[in-house]
Amino acid sequence: MGGAVKDIASKSELDNIRQSGAPVVLHFWASWCDASKQMDQVFSHLATDFPRAHFFRVEAEEHPEISEAYSVSAVPYFVFFKDGKAVDTLEGADPSSLANKVGRVAGSSTSAEPAAPASLGLAAGPTILETVKENAKATSKDRAQPLSTTTTTTEALNTRLEKLTNSHPVMLFMKGTPEEPRCGFSKNVVNILKEEEVEFRSFDILSDNEVREGLKKFSNWPTYPQLYSNGELLGGADIVIAMHESGELKEALTDEAGKGGGGITSGNAGGLSESLRARLEGLVNSSPVMLFMKGKPQEPKCGFSGKVVEILNQEKIKFGSFDILLDDEVRQGLKVYSNWSSYPQLYVKGELLGGSDIVLEMQKSGELKQVFSEKGKSLEDRLKSLINSEKVMLFMKGSPDEPKCGFSSKVVKALRDEDVSFGSFDILSDEEVRQGIKSFSNWPTFPQLYYKGELVGGCDIIMELSSGGDLKATLSE
Repeated sequence: MGGAVKDIASKSELDNIRQSGAPVVLHFWASWCDASKQMDQVFSHLATDFPRAHFFRVEAEEHPEISEAYSVSAVPYFVFFKDGKAVDTLEGADPSSLANKVGRVAGSSTSAEPAAPASLGLAAGPTILETVKENAKATSKDRAQPLSTTTTTTEALNTRLEKLTNSHPVMLFMKGTPEEPRCGFSKNVVNILKEEEVEFRSFDILSDNEVREGLKKFSNWPTYPQLYSNGELLGGADIVIAMHESGELKEALTDEAGKGGGGITSGNAGGLSESLRARLEGLVNSSPVMLFMKGKPQEPKCGFSGKVVEILNQEKIKFGSFDILLDDEVRQGLKVYSNWSSYPQLYVKGELLGGSDIVLEMQKSGELKQVFSEKGKSLEDRLKSLINSEKVMLFMKGSPDEPKCGFSSKVVKALRDEDVSFGSFDILSDEEVRQGIKSFSNWPTFPQLYYKGELVGGCDIIMELSSGGDLKATLSE
């Protein structure tokens, strides 16, 4: 390779190079990080000293798929490959360690001692060596600068970011300004917004590193630019370009930004054709969890759809999906059918759960997992789970403190007289459980008392056991 350092353009390119089996050294860097720039000079000189190895640079924030693949959270960061496998890593600006690790994978270093600055090669001049000496004095904490800030993501920062994302109906966080973009992706998005005649404001993330790093975590989106509509993330350059090409962008920016639920008004609201209504019913029930979205789960075409897909994947929920961009009849009809004016729309067992904002809020509160754990189960599984939720479990009308029938009240009193600890379920609160457990237990009336998952009986049997002095013994075997 003769000392040349090349920039990696894609993960597939890196995979091809790595699979060749030759020694490879990868430098993850960022343009804003001074330590990265200094180490890049050292990196270039090492490439001259070790011509048998391949030396590559990756701009960490511009290639998140590569950074994530190698768990890069700070720069500078180095990954060393030998025989097609990653064999070592190095975080921070530590030139001596870098030289030794390069020597190991390239097969040129035999010294077990840490490399002195002079051992970095004849190609390193006095200025570089001086920089190396200064870097060598730095602590590990000083040498590595995090890609994702943790210390500055405080409540105050989140409040500031929320105000910024809501400071205009359409807000673009970019590198540079609309008049002078400082990266090609930002320039592309600016040109598209201007072409669509969308009024927008912008924020130059290069001018404020706290916002730059904090917004990545706030939005859970690792790169820039980021486009927001009414305070909600729409997406980055790829999504904006795809929506522009499909004609979806302007509509998305004038929609309610995924908040939906505003009660769509239409002269056709009560008059969907029988065939369309039947088709929609079939679609919403085609999977226990069904997502109507823009694009596919692998390639969402709006930020809101991508957010819901991400949440469902995080919760490990299996779901079906339908791309509403491919079928305008479904797209418009479902708004009327569900009385929900925007997308995505998430359905569970044929019932609308909501859009992206509701799904996100339910995830934050922990309700989402609970909803899916209940609705995702078959009735039989749910009944088994309820029956086994306590060692002694009473299915009754009302609650132990407020029974709503005399038989339930008698059983509660008998259990309390025997000082038996028990759980209870009010069958009046859930008709599905009320009817289902009759068939499940082959017992047509209530209350029903279970011990260790097995039916003991109803009121008559419990009263008989109680009067005979056998109730406590039966429930403690």
